[in-house]
Amino acid sequence: MKPTLHLICGLPGAGKSTLARQLEHDLPALRLTADEWMARIVGSGHSDEDRSIVEAIQSDIALRALRLGVDVILENGFWVRAERDQYRARAEAVGAATQLHFLDVPRDELWRRLSARNAALPPDTFDISAEQLEEWWGLFEVPTADELT
Repeated sequence: MKPTLHLICGLPGAGKSTLARQLEHDLPALRLTADEWMARIVGSGHSDEDRSIVEAIQSDIALRALRLGVDVILENGFWVRAERDQYRARAEAVGAATQLHFLDVPRDELWRRLSARNAALPPDTFDISAEQLEEWWGLFEVPTADELT
């Protein structure tokens, strides 16, 4: 059986970390989460430059694990189709399958969850404002049916 790269897709507050932890346990699989690394290495989750570096390192680790036959979970959010396509192509190049897990949560519910989370931030998470959510909502490209099969 081919190893599988699991891409967790959704905006902040959608439940990506919860799903990723559940998959990590159930499959089992190697779970790589940029927010955890950002919190521990950088101390902040809002540096795009640092996040790009962390995600590139995690991508390299993911590909190595896939080559070794280990399932991998990445919960980067994968907001843009082009990024999802890149990760699928990289996985295919090393002989792995890809599964996209899309968490489709209405904007009002996302803000309700983020407000509650902001009030008592769990470890490895960051405060997210209503303005950030609105901006990111506008950038997010909902996966198409062909991506979810």
